[in-house]
Amino acid sequence: MQVYTRLSIVTDWIRKESPDVLCLQETKVTDPEFPKAVFEDMKYYAVFRGEKSYNGVAILSKIPLKNIRTGFDEYESEGTRIIAATVHKISIVNTYIPQGVHPLLRQFRYKLDWFQRLYEYFDKNYRTDQALLWLGDFNVAPEPLDVYDPEHLLGSIGYHPDEHAALLKLKEWGFVDVFRMHQHGSGQYTFWDYRVKNAIARKRGWRVDHIWATQPLAEKSTKAWIDIAPRFLEKPSDHTLIVAEFEV
Repeated sequence: MQVYTRLSIVTDWIRKESPDVLCLQETKVTDPEFPKAVFEDMKYYAVFRGEKSYNGVAILSKIPLKNIRTGFDEYESEGTRIIAATVHKISIVNTYIPQGVHPLLRQFRYKLDWFQRLYEYFDKNYRTDQALLWLGDFNVAPEPLDVYDPEHLLGSIGYHPDEHAALLKLKEWGFVDVFRMHQHGSGQYTFWDYRVKNAIARKRGWRVDHIWATQPLAEKSTKAWIDIAPRFLEKPSDHTLIVAEFEV
């Protein structure tokens, strides 16, 4: 969600829902331009990394953020696509995973390699028995329920067997899809392509934004849902918000 273009959508949603933590992806602004003061006035701490016109990730929290880290390594490679912090003894990793463009292009190989690097990142830095939350724009719809036409779309970007295999490997490392713990029906999407006419009304969507947790934290989840309302506002993002509640 481009942070300045849609800042009022973000701030209005915060006033309405008062989340303890809110994670943003594709903020598309450099760090000096990030509206930190706006969120601080709303009593939120903010950590972020961004670049002009591309990528960008941020974590907002009512509680001070600790152990802040950007990128995969000490060189902060991919720093504007992955940011991590600790909030109330919960480790949070917010990712904006590459889209991949097309299965026949080099960008698709880059996406698959990115998933492998993410697997190694989790394996090196976290444990499956700790409270860990991985969320963000994964740019993959994992299951047939998560796309409007799974038979026709299979093999396309965002719903490709190679992406499914990469995501499954991460899931088997130790994650639970929190949304699917609570919501089992089809037609629940977080993304509708602007290029598809009347996509929302025609229910031509994808669930590519996710909240996943390790088992100890997933067991404390009480509710998860998709808030479609922001997608109907003026100049909306093509994504909407996915939300989860935990008793911790």
